[in-house]
Amino acid sequence: MASASGTRLGDVYRERRRRRDRASLPAAPTPAKTPIDLVKLVDLLDRATAALGRLDGVTTVLPAPPLFIYMYVQKEALLSSQIEGTQSSLSDLLLFEADELPHAPIDDVEEVSSYVAALNHGLRRLRSDNFPLSLRLIREIHGVLLRSGRGSTKQPGEFRQSQNWIGGTRPGNATFVPPPPHLLMQCLDELERFFHAEHQGIPLLIKAALAHVQFETIHPFLDGNGRLGRLLITFLLSEAGALKEPVLYLSLYFKTHRKRYYELLQSLRETGDWESWISFFLEGVIETATQATETARQLLELFEKDRRAISALGRPAASTLRVHELLQKRPLLSVPATTKELGLSKPTVAKAMEHLEKARHRPRDHGQATAPCLRLCPISRHSQSGHGGASAVKAPKRLCDRQRTI
Repeated sequence: MASASGTRLGDVYRERRRRRDRASLPAAPTPAKTPIDLVKLVDLLDRATAALGRLDGVTTVLPAPPLFIYMYVQKEALLSSQIEGTQSSLSDLLLFEADELPHAPIDDVEEVSSYVAALNHGLRRLRSDNFPLSLRLIREIHGVLLRSGRGSTKQPGEFRQSQNWIGGTRPGNATFVPPPPHLLMQCLDELERFFHAEHQGIPLLIKAALAHVQFETIHPFLDGNGRLGRLLITFLLSEAGALKEPVLYLSLYFKTHRKRYYELLQSLRETGDWESWISFFLEGVIETATQATETARQLLELFEKDRRAISALGRPAASTLRVHELLQKRPLLSVPATTKELGLSKPTVAKAMEHLEKARHRPRDHGQATAPCLRLCPISRHSQSGHGGASAVKAPKRLCDRQRTI
């Protein structure tokens, strides 16, 4: 169904290459006009939709959904930023957010932290403010995304007014050249209409796949397009009500299959092969949602095991349970922070952390504890992949020294 259109688009693209006129419009007609053979995608679509539904359901029964969501947001921020070349780890991000000194370059950690802030800003605007997913909101989110770090000089919150390109040293030898500046708003206006138009026969997950690849093809900013394009998937699903909580992120899948991801994007731009791209996208939803559901199940089992162990402590159980519950919301705690938050005495908090350490919670640095999921949960393990770091967060020496003087 897409072959005739794909052939024509491929001819146009190849002619532009021959003439060295490399800037092009989005790789196919606007998503609403794209001919897609849904019959080939029915099985994958059904499985992806079911996996997404299971994930959405399991988040409603978690005893500590804030921790689960928090860790998944941090994980997504790390992985999405790692795709762009940052070297920050989960430990670095948690230490940075606790106003401690990370081990990675500060620009890398700030970039990841800004990603978290951009995601939270977008979700707050969509949910609390009932603001529609729009070009205005995309610019707002981009402004937060690039507010600090290496992209802060690349016109945060402003659509580009110059030509950019992907690969190569100039548009003439680039792998791909997005639309020229004078056609940029035309492409973006069509994409915005696609967000909100009623598309008969286009399921939500396929709509998300189409919107993502169109945004990446338009490449409307000087920097941050990849990160914002991946965020766009979450925003579309959240705005449509498909996810009660933002717990589906495809950055790990895209990173794992990075070569295939870029090959499919480029093939789509040259031939209009939407089916191959959508199949890849739906496979990613199945894999990612299934993994997240299993993680949630492990958290349920782990928290229940922890509660049983703590309840057996006797008199210290009450205060230790309170510290444990706080760890389910904040994965990195110190004695002073916990004392202030819970209104307990410093000796009581220190003793509670000691009980948690004896229950084999990590790390064992004096005066600090971390949530058990950092030790056992796949959320943390995947966040650390590629950096050789342990799953547990270890405090820098100066934090431990300060706590010893209390």
